[in-house]
Amino acid sequence: MKEISIYDIGPVRIGQAENAQAGTGCTVIISEEGMAAGLDIRGGGPAARESQLLDPLMAAQVIHGVVLAGGSAFGLDAAGGVMAFLEEKGIGFDVGITKVPLVVQSDIFDLTVGDPSVRPDKDMGYVAAKMAFEAPNYMDGNHGAGCGASAGKICGMQTCMKTGIGSFAVEAGELKIGAIAVVNALGDIYDHRSGKKIAGLLSEDKSSFRNTMGVMTKRTEEVENRFVENTTLAVVMTNAAFDKASLCKIAGMAQDGLARSIKPVHTSADGDSVYALSLGSLKADKDVVGSLAADMVSEAIIRAVDSAESAYGLPAARDLPFLKEKKTGLLGKLIKGL
Repeated sequence: MKEISIYDIGPVRIGQAENAQAGTGCTVIISEEGMAAGLDIRGGGPAARESQLLDPLMAAQVIHGVVLAGGSAFGLDAAGGVMAFLEEKGIGFDVGITKVPLVVQSDIFDLTVGDPSVRPDKDMGYVAAKMAFEAPNYMDGNHGAGCGASAGKICGMQTCMKTGIGSFAVEAGELKIGAIAVVNALGDIYDHRSGKKIAGLLSEDKSSFRNTMGVMTKRTEEVENRFVENTTLAVVMTNAAFDKASLCKIAGMAQDGLARSIKPVHTSADGDSVYALSLGSLKADKDVVGSLAADMVSEAIIRAVDSAESAYGLPAARDLPFLKEKKTGLLGKLIKGL
């Protein structure tokens, strides 16, 4: 397998828009011809739009766009802007008098990092869709839906870390597969390869990690509205051809990537959701693709952590001395072993 760009998987357009001062944004993935899509939701509190379209029992066999955004349920207006742009371009399901773009959306809760009164809206969605066509601008880090993302929030925002959006894709023979992940987790984030923690709950002086599960197990009594700042989102894309039912299964297998990389995950107040998109005609085994999808999600989560920049008073992994020391030590061992 070799690494490729997320743009190399198939005919898809990706655009982003954000309000960096307010700490929120959106990421738009568009297929002009339509793409088969599936969805698996494991979190108990999703903020979503048109999710029912992806039920295999529903009539629509393709959609035209996926929107990932901040703003919690308030940010769901962004899809309206994407629809408006696509309608202008003549993209959508033909109903005679116009074409109706089918656009689904999932949001993270990022209202606590910047200005809570500013959320992704129709205008921001329109801009992101326009960028996807005219100047594709996908970037990992503090961009698009990852603008206000953070992790490790069990003890409040004062000891959590800045994360973002990340991507990873590979080519294995003719098969191409990749993922985009927006990491906005209550829990701690781990490198699935080494088991090492790479982001999450910090000590009060930010000189080390604390363990989120350790804190949670000391608070076993039920707490109302305990976690409102969470949700990790991912979109898996492949050039293999699958129908909605198979893509829902692949999305479910891809959730293993979240489970390997985030602890705790899929809590009752998370909205953890994974989409799976088919962008080509290659024949492939869905179990192979689903297993690879989990790996792609885990790798994208790592990229989201590593590419994030400190913002809104929240430190990113690249700026914490104790994490930089660990990385330097690991690099030294690798060099010594060559």
